[in-house]
Amino acid sequence: MRIILDECLPRRLVRDLQGHTVTTIPRQGWASRSNGELLRLVQADFDVFITMDKSLENQQNLAGFDTCVIVLHAVSSRYETLLPLVPEIRDAVAQVKPGSIIHIGN
Repeated sequence: MRIILDECLPRRLVRDLQGHTVTTIPRQGWASRSNGELLRLVQADFDVFITMDKSLENQQNLAGFDTCVIVLHAVSSRYETLLPLVPEIRDAVAQVKPGSIIHIGN
């Protein structure tokens, strides 16, 4: 799977998703892009987009969007806070369907 992490997520999550090609929005040079533009860029090259932006699916029309979006729900974006979600993230990545939206966490 080709996975990209939103800029709000810690880069350290990359190492927790071994076995996949994982990068980040900043590493791609796409930081500070609008959500619409970002989604177009992501869709061209990635199977999974992981974010904490809970309003993304309400603000953007994801109909016809081929990339799976995984939305993490946690009290903060600190690595230590997100670490308990990693097993569930791995499970979700293993079962992604193009265009699906998966919510993980509380």
